[in-house]
Amino acid sequence: MLDLKLLRQNPDILREELKKRNLKDMPVSKVDEFLALDEKYRNSLAKKENYERRKNEFSREIVKIKDQQEKLKRISEMREDKDIAEKLFGQNLKDLEKKVTDLLFRFPNISHSSVPIGRDASENQVEREWGEKTKFNFKPKDYLELGEKLDVIDVKKAGEVSGTRFGYLKGGLARLEFALVQLAFDLLTNEKIIQKIAASVAKEYSAKTFVPVVPPVMIKPEVYTRMARLSEEDKNERYYIPSDDIYLVGSSEHTLGPLHMDETLAEEDLPKRYCGFSTCFRREAGSYGKDTKGILRVHQFDKVEIVSFSLPENSLQEQNFIVKIQEYLMQALKIPYQVVKICTGDMGRPDARQIDIEAWLPGMGEYRETHTSDLNTDYQARRLNTRVKRKNGKTEIVHMNDATVFAIGRILIAIMENYQREDGSIRVPEVLQKYCGFKEIKTAS
Repeated sequence: MLDLKLLRQNPDILREELKKRNLKDMPVSKVDEFLALDEKYRNSLAKKENYERRKNEFSREIVKIKDQQEKLKRISEMREDKDIAEKLFGQNLKDLEKKVTDLLFRFPNISHSSVPIGRDASENQVEREWGEKTKFNFKPKDYLELGEKLDVIDVKKAGEVSGTRFGYLKGGLARLEFALVQLAFDLLTNEKIIQKIAASVAKEYSAKTFVPVVPPVMIKPEVYTRMARLSEEDKNERYYIPSDDIYLVGSSEHTLGPLHMDETLAEEDLPKRYCGFSTCFRREAGSYGKDTKGILRVHQFDKVEIVSFSLPENSLQEQNFIVKIQEYLMQALKIPYQVVKICTGDMGRPDARQIDIEAWLPGMGEYRETHTSDLNTDYQARRLNTRVKRKNGKTEIVHMNDATVFAIGRILIAIMENYQREDGSIRVPEVLQKYCGFKEIKTAS
């Protein structure tokens, strides 16, 4: 969430941000609505605190009153005050506080000055490209045709067993998934490679490696809300289990981010970097009619994700560092890609800056998103109450980043389409061969 002090002292910053974001449910007038509610709540809270002070004073004074009639009179007055206070400061105050909090939680983060201003995805900007688009001396097939002929993808049987937007990965493709996970973990825990990447971002930038994590795939509603990933708009995308009042995570970082919830970290321990692998679940309620076949947009998928906690002054560089890691992996796989700066109208609400990587898919004849990197500044950490104690004794909110290392299904698609042969077999990228033990996929066996 945003800093309340900032909103109260400089609401024009949020007004300008809402104009840039182009959110249908967040017109600029919501700022004035919030300020009015906030003022009403604070005035009521001040009256409640004043009543509490008077009540405490009464408790001290009543024992000193000797006259019985005067004592009864004062007690009667306090009872009347108590009845009024309960009406004013009971449920009404709680309801008012909830309205203020709910509206505050719906406001987006303040975008970084480098973010392009735009209405929607059509105004995102390609920043750079790497590699030449893969060309063949035959007409390339898309991944689903390749996968079904090799019997390494089965969406038909998965549809019978689980429904639409599910798929079986079989044989060599299943083994390739775990080769990708191993590659990611090897890179992110390799001091020499991390140091090299860090040095390319800034001289003497932190080369601390990542801690591997297998996080929970279920999360409490209140924690999900504190992660800024369970708004009213998000709920349609989430799988909820009413009997246990718990959600399935939509991405691995959803349970990585709360690792330091309600903690104060030491300045010398930052940055703290984690890489997590888990299965993720999304209803894809907002993607009706899009990518309904195959494994590109599914309800269940596996991911390797990064979450990083850093000092505020380092968080932008930390995102640059993370994007370099994503590019290093794509270059190791030798998959052509483009880096895209996401505009204000297409960014997630918690993001101050979002950068995507889109892989070239020759079978589809287009670039498709495979990686996202989100700079969240203090937006999530403020809700999570994750702080840092500075060496000078000052305590402040940390900054957070999260990013895709591998969205497994999408990277498998990119490999299949870029490494296909005319006979329908698939070469395995050289960097993965030592992990899976074979050089090509010809059949599921």
